[in-house]
Amino acid sequence: MTEKFGAKSTADEVLSGVDLRGKRFLVTGASSGIGLETARSLVSHGASVVAAVRDLAKAETATAAVRDAASQGGGSLELIALDLASLQSVRACADALLADRRTFDAIIANAGVMATPFGHTVDGFEIQFGTNHLGHFALINRIEPLLVDDGRLVVLSSQAHRVADIDLGDPNFAQQAYDPFVAYGRSKTANALFAVEFDRRHRGRGVRAASVMPGNSLTDLPRNFSQEELEGLFATVGKARADAGLAPAELKEIAQAAATSVWAAVVADKEEIGGHYLEDCAITPINDTPNPFADGVRSYALDAERAKQLWAKSGELIGAA
Repeated sequence: MTEKFGAKSTADEVLSGVDLRGKRFLVTGASSGIGLETARSLVSHGASVVAAVRDLAKAETATAAVRDAASQGGGSLELIALDLASLQSVRACADALLADRRTFDAIIANAGVMATPFGHTVDGFEIQFGTNHLGHFALINRIEPLLVDDGRLVVLSSQAHRVADIDLGDPNFAQQAYDPFVAYGRSKTANALFAVEFDRRHRGRGVRAASVMPGNSLTDLPRNFSQEELEGLFATVGKARADAGLAPAELKEIAQAAATSVWAAVVADKEEIGGHYLEDCAITPINDTPNPFADGVRSYALDAERAKQLWAKSGELIGAA
């Protein structure tokens, strides 16, 4: 990794001078926020992007700027329907991609929901675990043959993984009180562990996987929060960091929040980042202080044995659904 990027780098800066013509990417959740910017940056540098979106009609309008960037940069954008909260939709999306047979140089598992009210997916899974982890687990494992040798998988995690480890005994909150932040944290830990085990299973053919903390930015991800609740969250984070002697957390522009995703998918040395958790275009150091708003990655989110256990449990869950 020759050029140094950081917290302030944008996706376009990371891809500056990179020609992605002939390269093909799958980006989930590409009709808004970080996913939209990720797709825009890739196509503007010549890439072909398949954007997996929940609502095709809305995405046609939302991705107009991406199509403009593609026409100017030599790239292309295709939309495909994907509802990660429905295994039927996941399998239909995967089967359509498999039937098409065109391969991907990288898959960016970007889509997700955050701190939702308690509920279940159509298959009976807690919404955040089912959408953020199990939906991606089912999709990516089904289309794994389309990922080229020496390809990459990038799975978006979050600093929120620090809130909670996974609970393999009760992933759907059937035996405990539901907490939306704990559920979100568990799903983001699951995202990181999925990357760890996917990396282990597929590195033999040169495929490497990593998880990414994009950075906090004002997207529509916290749509379940009122303005008052959002301000309260920022205040809580600020106090927790100040009490620990840490610098205030800084919000990123969406262009900056997309930078680590494209860095991991295109620019970074995949042998260096494989199996790691990334932030600010760098490998994140382990920090096991219990402060959920501290910097760094908790070691449980990279635990190889835990990753194997999650993989087995996930396969069991989606196989029964």
